[in-house]
Amino acid sequence: MNESNERITVLTIAGFDPSGGAGIIVDVNTINSFGCRPVAAITSLTFQNSEGVYGATFEGAESLRAQILPIIQEQSLAAIKIGMLPTAEMIFEVAHLIEERNLPAPVLDPVLRSSSGYALIEADAIEVLQSELFPLARLLTPNIPEAEALTGLKINDENDMRAAAAQLCEKGARAVLIKGGHLALELEAVDVLDDGGEVSVFRGAWIDAPPLRGTGCMLSSAIAACLGKELELEESVRRSKDFVTAAIRDAAKME
Repeated sequence: MNESNERITVLTIAGFDPSGGAGIIVDVNTINSFGCRPVAAITSLTFQNSEGVYGATFEGAESLRAQILPIIQEQSLAAIKIGMLPTAEMIFEVAHLIEERNLPAPVLDPVLRSSSGYALIEADAIEVLQSELFPLARLLTPNIPEAEALTGLKINDENDMRAAAAQLCEKGARAVLIKGGHLALELEAVDVLDDGGEVSVFRGAWIDAPPLRGTGCMLSSAIAACLGKELELEESVRRSKDFVTAAIRDAAKME
């Protein structure tokens, strides 16, 4: 396990939120917090603030490739986190780069909509995301609405979370973490990790606080950093959840 003081490099591929509440800025700050060196490629420029998303412009596949190639030509990546990938052409390009350059299996946060309900991926790209990137990812990290959209299942409890995770594994994902932040199950926050059929359940006290933007970005980036340090997946998830929980508690104290 590599937990030395040497800074390893973690790449985030995601959208840019000018308000700093989500996306690349949160990813970079999180990766830094875990003692890793962040590098980034921007897929989209969004127009948003804490109240909502008002629009977005998307990069093309060539632009995305042109951002990533100089990075990987100069240095070795320990891990990759992937967030907002809004078009099919970008998804194909990222999948091609991972296979062509033998890059680390990414942590894939399947961003479908903003917390305010704005669509962040084109409809025809969702199937491509599943067919091209699910099989390449080390971990998929959908929240409840994303898991419901990807599986067609209604998720109301832990058993439903387990079923959704299993179905996503059947669709080609190597491992799936269903984030239960949208459910308060008997005042518990419950997340379910299915790693190829081996299921782990993470339980924590429900924190009564206003919603904090960017927690999904934070969690997936933290997991990628931990995996880059060669921690096992379950331990990576545990440490990353502790990090996000601390951020939520800090935000609650500021209200």
